[in-house]
Amino acid sequence: MANPRLIGQTVVVGGSVNRGVVASCSYEARKFGVHSAMPMCMSKQLCTQAIQVRGDMENYSKYSDMVTENINEHVPLYKKTSIDEFYIDLTGMDRFFGCNKLATEVRHKITKETGLPISFALSANKTVSKVGTGEAKPNGQKQIEFGTEKNFLAPLSVKKIPMVGEKTYQLLRSMGVQHIHTLQHMPVNWISKTSARTNKSRQ
Repeated sequence: MANPRLIGQTVVVGGSVNRGVVASCSYEARKFGVHSAMPMCMSKQLCTQAIQVRGDMENYSKYSDMVTENINEHVPLYKKTSIDEFYIDLTGMDRFFGCNKLATEVRHKITKETGLPISFALSANKTVSKVGTGEAKPNGQKQIEFGTEKNFLAPLSVKKIPMVGEKTYQLLRSMGVQHIHTLQHMPVNWISKTSARTNKSRQ
């Protein structure tokens, strides 16, 4: 880490307070309601003690490349979807090494060599893995065994579903849906019809 003194602090990464937007923020800052894409001036109002840091893409790219090299060296197949997010396919590796064991060792190696906190979730598909990784943060890991996906997702907020933004969340709330387990027990046709009616009434 470039500045160890910032560990555990309320840090907001972004441009000027007057015009900039939040590019990222620490988990400590998120507890105050700060999130990415928020105007910097608003983040300052929510978290007056926040430490503002300007982004350093050159440094971020260097660490991203280090992580990529490690992953490329140790896993059979992967897809890099952003500067800090990867999907790794370990299909069949359980017969040779153990999927969770391999993922854990790669995570520990990356953390040791880069000093970065690394989180992951191992499951049967990308969506559950993405949700699980969010639950494992910061700097943790989860394994969602095949067949337990429904129980794992059930108590979580529908906000945890990838691509569900604030508008979709409010729409679901207006339908009486707050947790994923409610969606799991609702007929798909009913959800589609209710959503269409709600959108039409708002036009």
